[in-house]
Amino acid sequence: MTHHHLRASSETCHWGFFEAKLKPVLTIASGDEVTIDTISGGPDVLPDPAKFVIPPEMKDVHARNERMLPGHILTGPIAIDGAEPGDVLQIDILDIQLRQDWGWNLIRPLSGTLPDDFHETRLINIPLDRERMVGRLPWGLDLPLSPFFGVMGVAPPPAWGRITSLIPRAMGGNLDNKELVTGAKLFLPVLVPGALFSCGDGHGVQGDGEVCVTAIETALQGRFGFTLRKDLRFTYPRAETPTHYITMAMDPDLDQCVVRALRDMIVLLGEKARLSREDAYTLCSLAADLRVTQTVNGSKGIHCMILKSIVHGSAASR
Repeated sequence: MTHHHLRASSETCHWGFFEAKLKPVLTIASGDEVTIDTISGGPDVLPDPAKFVIPPEMKDVHARNERMLPGHILTGPIAIDGAEPGDVLQIDILDIQLRQDWGWNLIRPLSGTLPDDFHETRLINIPLDRERMVGRLPWGLDLPLSPFFGVMGVAPPPAWGRITSLIPRAMGGNLDNKELVTGAKLFLPVLVPGALFSCGDGHGVQGDGEVCVTAIETALQGRFGFTLRKDLRFTYPRAETPTHYITMAMDPDLDQCVVRALRDMIVLLGEKARLSREDAYTLCSLAADLRVTQTVNGSKGIHCMILKSIVHGSAASR
């Protein structure tokens, strides 16, 4: 196992899009670990540099990088040697740290879950206390932080061309799933040779829904382990935490998200607990939780969660 450090720069970031023909900025072996630095936001969200620390590479990225706006600044892509379409890439989220002492939150008219209710743009810069792991909101509340990457994805198939980073799809991307904190695992289907993983959209904390479009957006550093899984075959993102299995779905229709996430959970229970479809459906009704991931990214999101202890208990009882 080799450890790499991929720093954010104008040479290692792409802004607002995923694309199969992007050249990798780093190539690694399965089993390697990579520490990835990310940044978040354009020049319009920067605070007073006399009051906060701004990552020095932001100015260079803002000045030099091609932009597909609106969209996220992503670090990558990283190629995994030997990855081929049909494989699955396992991403172990080993550690997440804040890279700066501030974040930002933005409300825009005609956006978010309530697009017609707010008529003025509001940008706030939120101080982040890295020792206490809280963010100080404008009305004085210290909100506990739980950082995660809103965007983690592999490259889309070449036929999709260049796609926005805003809309989550089968390749992952803007999942905005707050369960994907330190200790979680994300599984993404490989759609192009090398997989080509990128991440960004650092969040200090976010509620399920992310209703005003933004969380506490901030720069994060993540340490990831990458494992190529040629023993797995599925075509949509899944995840695990230390306690839960998670299936996910994205669609403009939230009802369709529910259908897909639930169907995938029934499949997962068949794989891991050897349950029939009928028994798995019953168990989902009794023990699985359907949660709204986000409602603001064009394609909305649902994630279905079930305790691993229940799944393993079901398997042991058979």
